[in-house]
Amino acid sequence: MIRDFIYKYYIDPIRYGQAYTVVDTLTYAIILIIAVYLVYRGLQRFGITVDRKFVLSTIPFVVLGGLLRVVEDTGMITSDARFLLITPLIFFVIFFITVGALFLSRLLELKGVVADYTRPYAWTGTALSVASFFLLIYWGATHTQIDLVVLTVIPLMAVASTAAIWGALRYLAGWEYVSEPLYTLLIFGHMLDASATSFGIDLHPLHYVEQHVVGSSLIELTGTAFSMFLLKLAVIVPAIYVLELYRKEGSPAFWHLVLLAMIIVGMAPGIRDLMRMVLYV
Repeated sequence: MIRDFIYKYYIDPIRYGQAYTVVDTLTYAIILIIAVYLVYRGLQRFGITVDRKFVLSTIPFVVLGGLLRVVEDTGMITSDARFLLITPLIFFVIFFITVGALFLSRLLELKGVVADYTRPYAWTGTALSVASFFLLIYWGATHTQIDLVVLTVIPLMAVASTAAIWGALRYLAGWEYVSEPLYTLLIFGHMLDASATSFGIDLHPLHYVEQHVVGSSLIELTGTAFSMFLLKLAVIVPAIYVLELYRKEGSPAFWHLVLLAMIIVGMAPGIRDLMRMVLYV
């Protein structure tokens, strides 16, 4: 019975690309919470300060995660190694790549090779992301197509919606703290996800589908994927408020780490969906 349960909710969805269920969604959410805490403790032990510079230096690895997921979507990898690039296994792959680059960069700093570990750390993620991007562009040019309209429109949708939300929070709600760059990045990451989802389902010729439980239910209820913007607002606006309350009295390091985790769950799938639509896969 236990074996059947594991295969039904965890193994088969990976093997056959099935949609998410309430069970696996809650499981991965719990794993994420535990992972954030364990990473927090590990960074403390290694003497790495978790601040704005650390978060911004980690963003290239978030981009890398989204791009590598598309590598699997293209089907260019035909061996069983492709499963490593499917959720949730890809989280572990990106985690080990990121941690490896982070600790190696920190070691270089301790040895006096570099003055600031964030430079080689960020450049490693950037180099890997750029390489992955051009690999996908090459594959698209030789196997499918590259839709420059999609590559332009979706980011513009994300920028416009981010600006509208930021302006409303800053000037209508009077939240001066939303001027914090990381809050802006959080909003943009989730608006990119909402923009890609709404465009992909309602406007893209291939008419993609939403695989997450809450999102698919909302789209079915409202009849439009643009309702994802409302869902994102219902999540990120209260989240920013709560994060700011914690920021005043809690640990700055843990605040930055939680904020990074929230940026990841929005930006990474947004980048993946964007590139899938650009390449028509």
